[in-house]
Amino acid sequence: MNAQLKPETQPIRINGQRLWDSLMEMARIGATPKGGVCRLALTDLDRDGRDLFARWCKEAGCSISVDKMGNVFARRPGKDNSLAPVVTGSHADSQPTGGRFDGIYGVLGGLEVIRSLNDHGIETDRPIEVVIWTNEEGSRFAPAMVASGVFAGVFTLEYGLSRADVDGKTMGEELARIGYAGDQPMGKPIHAAFELHIEQGPILEAEGKTIGVVHAAQGQRWYEVVFTGQESHAGPTPMPRRRDALLGAARVIELVNRVGLEHAPYACATVGMIQNHPNSRNVIPGRVFFTIDIRHPEDAVLAEMDRKVREGVARIAEQTRLEVTRLEQIFYYAPIAFDKACVDSVRAAAERLGYSHREIVSGAGHDACYLSKVAPTAMIFVPCVDGISHNEVEDATPEWIEAGGNVLLHAILGRVDR
Repeated sequence: MNAQLKPETQPIRINGQRLWDSLMEMARIGATPKGGVCRLALTDLDRDGRDLFARWCKEAGCSISVDKMGNVFARRPGKDNSLAPVVTGSHADSQPTGGRFDGIYGVLGGLEVIRSLNDHGIETDRPIEVVIWTNEEGSRFAPAMVASGVFAGVFTLEYGLSRADVDGKTMGEELARIGYAGDQPMGKPIHAAFELHIEQGPILEAEGKTIGVVHAAQGQRWYEVVFTGQESHAGPTPMPRRRDALLGAARVIELVNRVGLEHAPYACATVGMIQNHPNSRNVIPGRVFFTIDIRHPEDAVLAEMDRKVREGVARIAEQTRLEVTRLEQIFYYAPIAFDKACVDSVRAAAERLGYSHREIVSGAGHDACYLSKVAPTAMIFVPCVDGISHNEVEDATPEWIEAGGNVLLHAILGRVDR
């Protein structure tokens, strides 16, 4: 049977219960007490999740390959395997207090597409590949999306493998340790790519829409900052004589929040990580490391936010008699416009299947953003309860999960023939 379905035929559907069951089984790996998951990149739990995915894919008739950044590709053959594949997938790593759907839904949604094509005996002209991208979250190794960035040529392989966690362990070392240091070269031709994901925001649920047709993604800048002052005894040191690094960091946190509010409603600005030294209750902090994350869908506004943050950090350091021993932008990508033909495929799939939908801009970064630099790419969103993500209580309904899988299936079918 050819992948091109006749307009009058009833649209095929995925097996929604099977997809849900796969998600729940995967969620047992790294399960947390509040119902979430903790599968940090390149830990033993990440390896266990990858192993389970690979086993399921092999059972579905796929071959497995792993590139030098540990990205895992499961390939379903096509009629002509010389043709560039249609690729789908996402990531399997999580935040320390992550949810059951962030990332892994796109991976297992892709696997369910393959299983459903098998169920219906559909042979496609092109191969289909489902991918796990390494270290999308950027929680253990910064920056985020580093492996898809290497794949797309944004970062060098050497840079990607050299990223280290807080204990000094590099991605290259940890890939080798867990058995996912692959031998396949980075990058290859891709005909079209789709990433299925929960929205991670409140818009779809609030508006009663089932599908988000993602046509663009916000630009982002990440920074690492170090303030250095002077450690001193908390009792005998008079207030006017202090050089309190944590005080300076606190004022920057307020600055960052203000910059975000000044560029509402689309801007986001966050200080998400802070390390205080020596972290003793009766010592004035002498050194503080912290991170800044700013986002906006317009690059000019993002640049203005960058200017305000940099000027504000310098001003606060002077006011608090601190040294800015580090202010480094470690991650940047401009706002992304996804491929029109792929976006049209997503919209057409939602319409054909009768799902309510709306155009939407992604507020979060995704591997699809880097992949869009080397292949026609689009994303599909489904709601998540109360818009909550990066949280153990992250949730979605089986109906939303199934709907996204159905749209992914038909979006792929719309691009998989010659």
